[in-house]
This record gives sequence, structure tokens and C-alpha cells, in this order.
Amino acid sequence: MEMKKYFTMALAALSMMACSQQKKAEEAVSPKILVLYYSQSGSTKAVAEEIQKQLNADIEAIEAEIPYDGDYMQTIERCGKEMQAPEPPAIKPVKANIADYDIVFLGYPVWYGTYARPIAGLVNAQKFEGKKIVTFCTFGSGGLQASTRDLKSALPQADVVEGYGVRTARIASAPDELNRFLIEQGYKEGEIEALPAFMEHKPVTDSDIDVFNKACGDYQFPLGTPVDVAIRETTTSVDYEYTVSSQSQTGEDVALNTTIYVTVPKSEGSKPEFTQVVR
Repeated sequence: MEMKKYFTMALAALSMMACSQQKKAEEAVSPKILVLYYSQSGSTKAVAEEIQKQLNADIEAIEAEIPYDGDYMQTIERCGKEMQAPEPPAIKPVKANIADYDIVFLGYPVWYGTYARPIAGLVNAQKFEGKKIVTFCTFGSGGLQASTRDLKSALPQADVVEGYGVRTARIASAPDELNRFLIEQGYKEGEIEALPAFMEHKPVTDSDIDVFNKACGDYQFPLGTPVDVAIRETTTSVDYEYTVSSQSQTGEDVALNTTIYVTVPKSEGSKPEFTQVVR
């Protein structure tokens, strides 16, 4: 009886030890993540909070010393002046200790084709040495790729990688798209459908042009004329990758290697959606 009791206690102790070791191992391999963002209208905040929820990460908002509390045109006018200034706008000190984190998801709206000026203030104050920076942003037409390139140049001591971007007009699509992105890139566990590659680019047909116009026709600025297109079909949508020809500021037709993405959901009543411009 005593021997049985001894073995029971020994097994319990071994089990507790194994659980403790497993917990320590999980803590050792799980990176500590901070979601750090600037948002003016609330769109970037919504994306930031979705990332925080899906990753169970810490989160903090960046605040400008002088708030951007004007309307769209006032913000753009101020931004234009600040981009010519010798120093970026000041921000309030970040409360989080960046040194405590392995990965920082850095979010912002796109202004003038790049990250919003408060992010320039952050970059001026914090170099993120040795940290992995994952960009995410909201925009009217595009800017994820360009703003990520700019951040790579501004933060040479950090590992800056391209993350997720979404048009403000499509913010409702962010939760599902973020789930896919975070799983695909290994930031969270889960299973998703593997997307097929786009087919070969071919000259646009009248049908392709019709899809483009339905998706992009009401955008406030000219996006160019579709020249060729590649298509892929998934279980939930048909996606289009258009190459468009635009005009230079002098009015001359030039090939700008601009790519515009459009998706057509298969759900009943759905319309073609313009997702982003890549320049």
C-alpha cells in the first residue's frame, strides 16, 4: 500500500514537473508582441485592436503633442507643411518599454503616399534597434509597400517587414483578412485555404474593363486605364490583378507599372471591390 502511494506521489510530481517544463518552453518560444499605432479617424485603431485581439498582444496608441483635430483637407495641408520642416512633429512619450518586446506591429494611416507624420516623430525618438517591425496601415488607395520601404530606410537597425494594409472603405473586411495574414506569416496558429497563384497576364477584355470600372469608377481620383489583367478564383471570390497605364503630370501617356487589385466576392449581391493600388 505504501509502495503504491509512493508511486502515485512520484507520478504526480513528474506530471507537475513536465507541465512546468512545457509552460516554460512555450513561454521561451512565444514572442512578446506590442501593437503600436497612430490613428486619427479611428480606422487604424480598429485594425490595431483586431490585431491585438487575434494575437492577445499588448497595445498602445501614439499621440501627437499637437493633435491633428482638423478635417481631411486641414490634415493634408498641415502634413504637407510638416514634410518640408527640418524636424518631424513631436509625439508624447511611448509608455511601453520597447526593449521588452520581440515584435512590434506598427500601424498608421497613409498620408502623402507614406506613413503619417506622427510616425516620423516616433522614428525620430525611437530606433527600434534589433526589433522586428511589422507594418500595417489604412489608406484611400494604397501605400503599404511604399511606406514600408520608407520605414526600412528610416530604421536601418530594425528588421522592418511588410505587413497588412486595407482601404478605409473596406475596413469591415479587416478581421477575416487579418486572420489569413497572421496565419500565413506564422504569427498565429490556424488553418486556412491556400490561395492559388494569379494566372498569366493577358490583354483586358470588355468584361474585365467592366469589372474594373464597377470597382474603381467612383474613386475620387483617376486611377488610370487597365491594359492587362491576371485572374485567380478562390472558393469565396474572383480576384483581378490589373496593370494600368496612367498619365504624367504633363499629360503624357506613360507606363507607370501601377498595379490595381480588385476582388469580386461570390456571396449573393456582392459587387466588385477595389482593394489597393501598388506603385
